[in-house]
Amino acid sequence: MPTSRENGEVPKVTDLAQVIQVPSYWEEAKIELMKRDRIMKKLIPQFGDLHLVGHSDPFTTLARSLVGQQITPKAADAAWKKLLLACPKCTPSQVLKAGAEQLSACGLSKRKTEYILDLADHFKAKRVHASQWDQMDDEAVIAELVQIRGIGRWTAEMFLIFNLLRPNVLPLDDPGLIQGISVNYFSGEPVSRSDAREVSANWEPWRTVATWYLWRSLDPAAAPAAPDAAPGAAAGTVK
Repeated sequence: MPTSRENGEVPKVTDLAQVIQVPSYWEEAKIELMKRDRIMKKLIPQFGDLHLVGHSDPFTTLARSLVGQQITPKAADAAWKKLLLACPKCTPSQVLKAGAEQLSACGLSKRKTEYILDLADHFKAKRVHASQWDQMDDEAVIAELVQIRGIGRWTAEMFLIFNLLRPNVLPLDDPGLIQGISVNYFSGEPVSRSDAREVSANWEPWRTVATWYLWRSLDPAAAPAAPDAAPGAAAGTVK
């Protein structure tokens, strides 16, 4: 398992918005993947009724992701709890009102403080169209998200998976996905992005679901509930 994570541990439900239940497509995707792919046919039944869940509040999800970048899960969780003490509702207005000094006191670096404030400013000024994301295609959402400081493509893809619950995301920058393909399809041999794309062609249009089961194959005890729980989480590209 990669040790570098962009995000921290799974937040408590009380910390965040109510979790979204089973994605509507999950059972259909499982059946189709098991029909098409011999590895998925063996892998999926190992995890019973476990499934992807996510959180419904986009600002909170992204803020949590930024807080946890490139630090240990324990440190990320501690910083997040302090931020929630300073900003209990974790709204863009509340974060902006807290300001750089109070956010820094939560244990955030100067750069992360700038990232969180930029995120809040984008939301408050409506420079991102969060209310429309559920109607936009994946690449359009990614294009908006990567305009925010600190958010790269990997973070945006995790957001698509865990917040918008998009069914067909293939996060090629995620080392957990690449390792999962290596272990399950290539007997542990190195895997290129081209190899990953070739394998994943058989998963369309359920690449998110296949990716989730490959993550589980590397970390069977974990069942992620938010972007910060993705077991392959890499330190994403930041700006």
